[in-house]
Amino acid sequence: MSHTQLTFTSRRSFLRSVSYGFGAVAFTALSQRSVTAESPLAPKQPHFEPRAKRILMLCMEGGPSHVDSFDYKPELARLEGKAIGKGKIPKGLLMPSPWEFRQGGESGLWISDLYPEVREHADKLCLINSMQTDIPAHPPAFVQMHTGISTSPRPSMGAWVLYGLGTENANLPGFVTISAPAGVGGSTNYGSAFLPASYQGTKIGTNRLPISRAQVANLKSPRTQSAQEEQLAFIRSLNASAEERDRHDPFIAGLTEAHELAYRMQGELPPVIDLTQETSATQELYGIGPEATDDFGRQCLMARRLLESGVRFVEVCHGGWDQHRNLKEDHGKHAGATDKPIAGLLTDLAARGLLKDTLVLWGGEFGRTPYGQGGDGRDHNHTGYTTWMAGGGVKGGFQYGATDEFGYEAVVDKVHIHDWHATILHLLGLDHERLTFRHAGRDMRLTDVKGRVHEGMFG
Repeated sequence: MSHTQLTFTSRRSFLRSVSYGFGAVAFTALSQRSVTAESPLAPKQPHFEPRAKRILMLCMEGGPSHVDSFDYKPELARLEGKAIGKGKIPKGLLMPSPWEFRQGGESGLWISDLYPEVREHADKLCLINSMQTDIPAHPPAFVQMHTGISTSPRPSMGAWVLYGLGTENANLPGFVTISAPAGVGGSTNYGSAFLPASYQGTKIGTNRLPISRAQVANLKSPRTQSAQEEQLAFIRSLNASAEERDRHDPFIAGLTEAHELAYRMQGELPPVIDLTQETSATQELYGIGPEATDDFGRQCLMARRLLESGVRFVEVCHGGWDQHRNLKEDHGKHAGATDKPIAGLLTDLAARGLLKDTLVLWGGEFGRTPYGQGGDGRDHNHTGYTTWMAGGGVKGGFQYGATDEFGYEAVVDKVHIHDWHATILHLLGLDHERLTFRHAGRDMRLTDVKGRVHEGMFG
């Protein structure tokens, strides 16, 4: 039976609560053993030849404004202060961007002065200017971006990717979330829901705490190694008995694997996330040092080190983009905190030969309206907004899709969030219709019952 055609039935039992309650590294294992072919984390063959091997997701929580960053709309300046029809734009007057747009690279992609250093990498970017999602409210839109659906807990995209491909390093988690979102769905955004617990994300900090102060829970044990071995030998024997009694329940196997991964992480994870091992030139490249860019720079450099060490999926989150007012100052502050680190990350990935098979994603849960709000703000806009991809087999220096002349609604090559997920999985060599898990009487998948692969983005 293929790993993508499993027929397991989910159990929301004591084992599930234990796995979440003690965290990703709450236990150690009896010995450091490699991941076997039977392990749920073992590397798996994709459905077809992949273009990308790993994912780095740069999540801008709150809804960055596409019409002020990556979707150039000169009509907003020409028609400033105009109301363009009740059916087209429901309220408010058109407001031009306070930032100048300029063309970058040989491709001439239009990118605003909000992201001048990222603009230097225009020839690496595939701008998706025609994104759409279902609901213009933060919690459901943010959860849908991460899980494909907003109405009930579902596995996160990172969990699905790990389920489909396994991990390349048996001693590190396959899915890590750095500065994880503390609100708007919380752990749902990196959880495994009805998939085995082995596939949930390991959290390093939250976006409410500087990453320099973040810790991985229970990474160091207060017990001696011999005491741990005695305790875990007993726990392993109990798990083995329960698994045999329950006919090899996958959730027991997943729990056992999580315990043993935790032990291996104790030795290998600390040096991977220790940024002092990097040269001063590399740290400067990421903006580490200056107050404005230090925190996100550290997150991006940590992400690169994790990817380079074999982690399959890494998410980095930067919050605060919800500007209903004070747009110029606050969007400027958030872009200023992320521009140099992202540019440094793209430079570093390319120099190390990682960008060609690392798919970098940038975006938020939705965009913002072309009309103003409160004089210096913009409302939520889910009918047309921008994300971008780089590396991992996509076309660089390319604009895919388009919104109308005001940036309000996607009108060309519309990319729904289900399409976005289907396309990402396809770049990893996974067919979104075949990557399923049997739960609640049907085959569940990241894209629910929808989703279309947009091959026009592929290089």
